[in-house]
Amino acid sequence: MARDARIELDWADGTYAFRLGWGQLAELQEKCDAGPYVVLNRLHSGQWRIEDISNVIRLGLIGGGMLPADALKKVRAYVEDRPPFENIITAQVVLGAGLTGAPEEKLGEPAAANPAESELTTSPTES
Repeated sequence: MARDARIELDWADGTYAFRLGWGQLAELQEKCDAGPYVVLNRLHSGQWRIEDISNVIRLGLIGGGMLPADALKKVRAYVEDRPPFENIITAQVVLGAGLTGAPEEKLGEPAAANPAESELTTSPTES
């Protein structure tokens, strides 16, 4: 995952990169006649339209680097020819990452010093 909202998911017949950049989000808005957050809310609330699912996945594949014709073929085979519930979670994850970004690294400080293992008992600035 990266801060540019690119994610890799096991989907359909392989592992694919998905990314919804500004251009893809604008096209999604036009295709779904709703803002991207409204589409995300529909996907989570059960108020979705089938085009919400197919457009998020198709545009995510295109944004991830797939040629538009290839993305359309994949969506026809693995989204439109399948029950909608098989792809709802993929659409939620792709659009969620597109709107909020995907973290570059896990939170926390795994390399931080362990005070129990340190021999120093005073602060370096303490006199």
